[in-house]
Amino acid sequence: MKDKNLEWRRLDNSAKIFPISAGRKYSTVFRLSVVLKEKIDPYLLQEAVEKALEVYSFFKVRMKDGFFWNYFEYNPKKPLVEEEREYPCQYIDPKKNRQYLFKVTYFDRKINIDIFHSLTDGNTGIMFFREIVYTYIELSHREEFKKEIRAPRKVDLDTEDSYIKNYDKNAKGNNSAQKAYALKGKKIKFGAVSAIHEIIDVDILRAKCKEKGVTVTQYLTAVLIYSIYNANFKKNKGKKPIKVCIPINLKKYFSSKTVSNFFSYMTVEIYEKDMTTFEDILSFVKKDFEKRLTEEEIQKTMSANVKLGINPVIKAIPLFLKKPLVRLSYIEIRKYTTTTFSNIGRIGIIGKYQKYIDYFLMLIAPEPVEKIKCSACSFENKIVFTFTSILDDCSIEKNFYNFLLENGIPVKIESNGVLDVISSKIK
Repeated sequence: MKDKNLEWRRLDNSAKIFPISAGRKYSTVFRLSVVLKEKIDPYLLQEAVEKALEVYSFFKVRMKDGFFWNYFEYNPKKPLVEEEREYPCQYIDPKKNRQYLFKVTYFDRKINIDIFHSLTDGNTGIMFFREIVYTYIELSHREEFKKEIRAPRKVDLDTEDSYIKNYDKNAKGNNSAQKAYALKGKKIKFGAVSAIHEIIDVDILRAKCKEKGVTVTQYLTAVLIYSIYNANFKKNKGKKPIKVCIPINLKKYFSSKTVSNFFSYMTVEIYEKDMTTFEDILSFVKKDFEKRLTEEEIQKTMSANVKLGINPVIKAIPLFLKKPLVRLSYIEIRKYTTTTFSNIGRIGIIGKYQKYIDYFLMLIAPEPVEKIKCSACSFENKIVFTFTSILDDCSIEKNFYNFLLENGIPVKIESNGVLDVISSKIK
């Protein structure tokens, strides 16, 4: 049934930029996946997605062009569920996807959802995906769940623009004017994406972090920088700083229940003089996190981005003229980041459903400038660190893997086979 409250709605301040800048090279799509312990039934998955949309009607939309900005309107069509045939995080062509801004696929024991970032962020994406997973498991095991089926749910679909609500017009930006070191190397064929998953024992990793006095995100960020430094930076005689963009869930810092985008970022910026040893890098990263993860610093970054979106000059430019200007600006902005690392943390699952699940994955689309992007999520005793890459070389991934092993942290490797990483590169 059509939700009258969702006949149309504005895009949030962050979401406005994505449809203008998105395309085959810059898909601005992220993927969530779950690997179950049984082979996927596509018919039950189709039913599960349709049922989940009844709860999360926020996702039942298509995008339209307005005169100044894009907007969402209700999508009456059924979503399309297909077997996975493409590389992860590809541009979602609305014409081939019944106008939806998310796409559900499956392969063997795995379910994927690719989400266009204009629709929402990772936090809400997990909520919707978890609903699909719960419903699919219930449909697959009707006898077990018939007496304990979850009651019909009413989800609070608050779509406020929390950026506008929480920004400070007097806050001043804190961005560095120094461009970042760009990863060097030959690219794989256009459109192809290498996905390498490093499955880590989370208990041993946490024990190592406790020993070092750092968080899991800080430790993995330091290992990533160390791997980039040894595998790419040194041999290319890099001069510019390595900059790692870390997305931040703003709901941890500001009052908000929105299901729209509400995230910001911090950037770890490290120069060669601070990268001589891993311990130097780890110490730098820890101090940089402590300096940047304050409400004042987060407010500065968020408010600077909001000011661009509400700038009266930018707002007054018709959409067809905004597109080329924003695309050029977006390409230029990407030059201030070497890579992105998003750790969405633990994915909590109700107890009785856990036995059907092996692990979760998160993937982020790499780009012509940020040729490798990284993400992590954890479930039970596994944390999966994922590299998505368009480089025809996996030396950074190999360095990351070897460093963890050498420091007593067990790692298992899986990949989509683009670089034949398991047989010839790492092991």
